[in-house]
Amino acid sequence: MNKAQLVEAIADKLGGRQQAADAVDAVLDAMVRAVVAGDRVSVTGFGSFEKVDRPARYARNPQTGERVRVKKTSVPRFRAGQGFKDLVAGTKKLPKGGEVSVKKAPKGSLTGGASATVKKAAAKKATTAKKAAAKTAVAKKTTATAKKTATAKKVVAKTAAAKKTTATAKKTTAAAKKAAPAAKKTTAAAKKTAPAAKKATAKTTAPAKKTTARKTTAKKTTARKK
Repeated sequence: MNKAQLVEAIADKLGGRQQAADAVDAVLDAMVRAVVAGDRVSVTGFGSFEKVDRPARYARNPQTGERVRVKKTSVPRFRAGQGFKDLVAGTKKLPKGGEVSVKKAPKGSLTGGASATVKKAAAKKATTAKKAAAKTAVAKKTTATAKKTATAKKVVAKTAAAKKTTATAKKTTAAAKKAAPAAKKTTAAAKKTAPAAKKATAKTTAPAKKTTARKTTAKKTTARKK
């Protein structure tokens, strides 16, 4: 049975061929979209469709027998339900009188299907938003901590520089204090040496003056004799 035959088979039950074709297309489209998105489509009594990840592997080329590497891929997989298996195996008989072979959905399950899907989508979006907000908060805290650490390091560096400057100033002051007594001693020694230098100058000058006076007197005497 192909798709056209399937449409013909359910056309009478749905009120026409166009309605049946639209119904088949809608059902298949919904199933394909759900499986591609990674959801599992399960129909009670019929089976389930799901997406399966197939890892990379080696296979044989059926024509040449050459060993070929197959890349990682995803494939759809169908698992028949127990009711479907029992009907195919013959352990159960197909219902007569136009009744469907697949179990009908329980009452109330069809009314909440759409709302449940919407709720799941909303819950996923809310969870994603919460995770994003949490990551943003962590990033902000990390940035703030980094800024505080950098500021603390700068303060520590400034404090260390200030301590070094203070230590240098203290050393300079101590050296100045040590040099002050020596300067005082030098000044005192200079003061003591000054009177002695004055006396020595006076003594040296006095004989020189006497010698000059004698020479002057001798010249005057020589002049008179002439």
